[in-house]
Amino acid sequence: MTSDATAQQVKAGQAPYSRLFLSVYDPLVRFNYRFIWKCHPGRVLDLYNEHLSANHLDVGVATGSLLDYCRFPAPNPRLALMDLNPNSLRIAAKRLARYSPETYRRNVLEPIDIESSRFDSVGVANLLHCLPGTMKTKGTVFQNLSALLNPAGTILGCTILYGGVERSPQATLMMHLFNATGAMTNKQDDLGALKKNLSRQFSESSVEVVGCVALFWARK
Repeated sequence: MTSDATAQQVKAGQAPYSRLFLSVYDPLVRFNYRFIWKCHPGRVLDLYNEHLSANHLDVGVATGSLLDYCRFPAPNPRLALMDLNPNSLRIAAKRLARYSPETYRRNVLEPIDIESSRFDSVGVANLLHCLPGTMKTKGTVFQNLSALLNPAGTILGCTILYGGVERSPQATLMMHLFNATGAMTNKQDDLGALKKNLSRQFSESSVEVVGCVALFWARK
């Protein structure tokens, strides 16, 4: 269970995702990725298209834009959306209505109990850097989500790192700003700890760094 302090940090991390903010979220993220984090957003889409299954759970869905552009390996995939923020769930579910997505409002830092069959892939794009704690403590996310994966299932995603990557002055300034507001908590997120989390929980894993962004996948 999360402590009271951590629960408040989790709440702060998802609080900015109002309907108003989500209306400008996509262009803001694309701009930051390309010009601040120095990772073309198409790299994240490529990662998803390579590892996405037709039985997929996505966690931290924002507006659902990424999944909207993905190429699922089947015309009628099973898609589930998980987020703590009800605005994100509502907007993403509407955007992806053609897939009739399941929706779950959950805190991924706590054990996840859903009455549903397991998944072949789980996506966590831009989730970890929004969660409180250090990269070491965020390993709980991989443990909790691993329990929702089928044998040989894959977890994939990306996160913005502070340590172990090259940061431009603009990126450093932006991270300090986001950390100060509580929208991001990544000053103790480093590449080595991310790799350890993945190798500890999964039998096979890969991490590619582009700018400040770690693109990763791991398999049970």
